[in-house]
Amino acid sequence: MKPLNLLTLILLSLLIASCNQTANEPVSGNQNSSLHIPYLEKHGTAARLVVDGKPFLMISGELHNSTCGGFEYMRPVWKRMAEKNLNSVIATVSWELVEPEEGKFDFALVDSTIAGALKAGLKLALIWFGSWKNSGSVYIPSWVKKDYEKYPRVIDEDGKPLEILSTLGKESEKADAKAFAALMKHIKEVDNDHTVIMMQVENEIGILDMPGKNPGAARRDFSPQANEAYNGKVPQKLMDYLVANKETLFPELKKVWAANGFKTEGSWEEVFGKSTFKPDPKDWQYYSFYTEELFMAWNYASYVGAIAVAGKEEYPLPMYVNAWLKQPSTRWPGKYPSGGPLPQVIDVWRAAAPSIDFIAPDIYIDEFTWTCEEFMRSGNPLFIPETRGGEAGAARAFYVFGEYSAGCFAPFGIDNPMWENGDPLDLTYGALRKLEPLILEHQGKGTMKGILIDEKSPLCRFELGDYIIEAKLDSRKLKTSGGIIIQTGPQEFVCTGRALDVFFTPKDNSFRIALDVVDEGTFIEGKWIPERRLNGDETHASTFDGAGLRLPEERISIQNVSLYKYK
Repeated sequence: MKPLNLLTLILLSLLIASCNQTANEPVSGNQNSSLHIPYLEKHGTAARLVVDGKPFLMISGELHNSTCGGFEYMRPVWKRMAEKNLNSVIATVSWELVEPEEGKFDFALVDSTIAGALKAGLKLALIWFGSWKNSGSVYIPSWVKKDYEKYPRVIDEDGKPLEILSTLGKESEKADAKAFAALMKHIKEVDNDHTVIMMQVENEIGILDMPGKNPGAARRDFSPQANEAYNGKVPQKLMDYLVANKETLFPELKKVWAANGFKTEGSWEEVFGKSTFKPDPKDWQYYSFYTEELFMAWNYASYVGAIAVAGKEEYPLPMYVNAWLKQPSTRWPGKYPSGGPLPQVIDVWRAAAPSIDFIAPDIYIDEFTWTCEEFMRSGNPLFIPETRGGEAGAARAFYVFGEYSAGCFAPFGIDNPMWENGDPLDLTYGALRKLEPLILEHQGKGTMKGILIDEKSPLCRFELGDYIIEAKLDSRKLKTSGGIIIQTGPQEFVCTGRALDVFFTPKDNSFRIALDVVDEGTFIEGKWIPERRLNGDETHASTFDGAGLRLPEERISIQNVSLYKYK
């Protein structure tokens, strides 16, 4: 072997130093690379998830709660999910299976879930069913369930204990945080491929007593510890946040604070006032028992924030919380989970739990667009981890990615056998997978719009660039449909959807416009591949009905159109 010369030694030492520096780079901001864990980045007005150095759109679905509760049951699921054109799946991990005995952890099911997704080419967001799932504490281990003195439950106004761990139980918080930290440490150790890209901490949390006969009895925890905290001072950390963010607070929060003189100290009722209650269904958007809801939001956010901190200290994946919504059928706290991460308490959540990256709606109600817009207040990114599938889901998936630059759309029960064949979402997801690079490029830039047509809104009208665009449903069978339109140049657009007529009108009426070229085709790795030229009856090309596109009912069509002006 020849001796190394001085220059070789210098180059070798520089290479080793460079490798060491790369291995120790902090995983924050834009210093992440393909070697680093998933993270969130700002892109225009949107927030994007970045995985292995590339932006990632979660074209997803959530599995049923117990799908990942057994090895054999979950084994055939992954291939079916990939065949449905998903690129990711939201799956569950439960505390009772991870830590069946205190201090003894079993991650075999977690490993099987990660391995199955990896083999199918799918990414994972994992839900931690820890202290709470849909308000209740049903996924806690038996050793927590049975020791109700060490791990106390919520007490309602009538003195009735509920099957809900109290947020005031510090031993509960510590035990949950310890288990979650162990889970995150294990994922970091075994998931070198970054299959797990995000974590949901708990599920639809808050105090809920659906069958309760006394309205408002479950609006807050009435245990002795909770009563003491409610009658004590509002935490200084929250008051400091409110003062610093006074002008951008949620309107109702600012309103009640102002009505009490913008006090900077005092009990919850001294600072935010004594709550009122309106039970009439027509008042479903009124904030009944609002002070109690703010109080519970602080306590839930503090508890969950501590769990997220413990997890991120081991492995700082992006983390979010999801919400059961306030809605016409469940109008007040206690009928929907009191203290959960809803828009009216987002400021409290931000103050108490900065370790949580965003709040996310589970949308099953008809007020779909209203919910999306409520959850995008003050810069919160839209991420929908649970919603309906079917025809409505297929239309809404197009809409949220186009209109709101959403980061995720995931119908619940995506593994339900009823959707194995003929699921309309499969077609939508197939088109979205092809368009994913283009959608990600245009997120947050104001060059992309979503289309959503249903019985309540038969016409979708908006402006994009120099044009007014109108979309209408063109179907005798479908009641709803959706699409996306992206402006790729001054007079060029890419449009996709199903059963739609899409018309273009210039804002400047001093000239007229017509179709120049319309091609139907596809995208392969971000590159447009035309498949056929459309004209005549396959477009709206005549002066009789205006300049526009026809998107057929029987399939999803991707069309690339250029317009021209004339006088």
